Amino acid sequence: MRKALVLIILIGLAFMFFPAPQAKAMDPITIALLTPVAIAAAQKAQPYLVRGLQGGLKGFKDMGMDLIDVFRLPLGVLQATLGAPFGFFKDGLRNVVLGVVAPFKLAFHTVMLPVRFCGF
Repeated sequence: MRKALVLIILIGLAFMFFPAPQAKAMDPITIALLTPVAIAAAQKAQPYLVRGLQGGLKGFKDMGMDLIDVFRLPLGVLQATLGAPFGFFKDGLRNVVLGVVAPFKLAFHTVMLPVRFCGF
């Protein structure tokens, strides 16, 4: 009983010294006055946003292709070992090399993704 009383007092003191934050709403008239300015700014920024999104989508496409290429390593190992008698050694070796390079390309494209979103 004593622990519960001490706990209630501590919680009460915490709420007394740290009150709930007050809500601060924006005046509706301010919103009505700033809407035309925001629309004009959005219209001026639209070409840059579209160009940035197009660059970002190209970056995501590159990353997806690199992620798929990562799975070429085990495929290439199987082709170079089990498929060698059937003439798949050359293709397997090519897939092994592409599979080894793919994680590094994926890391590079991941680092470059924010730059692609900037439209470069």
